[in-house]
Amino acid sequence: MAKRDPQSILLLLKKTYPNAYCELTFSNPLELLIATILSAQCTDKRVNIVTPHLFAKFSTVKAIAEAPIAELEKLVQSTGFYKNKARNIKACCQQLVSLHKGEVPQSMEELHALPGVGRKTANVVLGNAFNISEGIVVDTHIGRLSRRFKFTKHTDPVKIEQDLIKVVPKPDWTTFCHQMIWHGRRRCYARKPDCTHCELAGICPSFGKV
Repeated sequence: MAKRDPQSILLLLKKTYPNAYCELTFSNPLELLIATILSAQCTDKRVNIVTPHLFAKFSTVKAIAEAPIAELEKLVQSTGFYKNKARNIKACCQQLVSLHKGEVPQSMEELHALPGVGRKTANVVLGNAFNISEGIVVDTHIGRLSRRFKFTKHTDPVKIEQDLIKVVPKPDWTTFCHQMIWHGRRRCYARKPDCTHCELAGICPSFGKV
């Protein structure tokens, strides 16, 4: 019988998704920061439709900081919760200009202090824009799969992250997140996971039980 320990699952995830990557489109840290803020309760696909128009209209941190809020709202409206997102993006860019010389900071503490930036967003930016492993991203896919794989029993993202840090080697933190997200989007759905065709069927402790 195949092993069902966490390390076996991690190895099979690597084998299944060797080229997994962040599916948010970005060309610099600022674009990733804003795209990640917009991705809250929204699909990456939708964000990737919105951001080219946003960055074509306002291409620099200063331009976004000075942009009329009504224009920002219109540009990001389809991502949902657009008033709050537009306000956070503008305020975030204002702080980048006033406190960080227009540059996206490279520390958890400084990123977390920006408007609209939680720990998940900060981890996304650090890992994918700067290749800095300071934590593990916990989104809805990672939270769901972490419970199904028995990596954690928690629903709170902070507690889930603490449990994952004990299981996943630090050099793999960023790639692990992509592999989990890809598996969650392509196979281990929230409703009716495709257990029949799942690459992890032989070792998943939740196989056939969801």
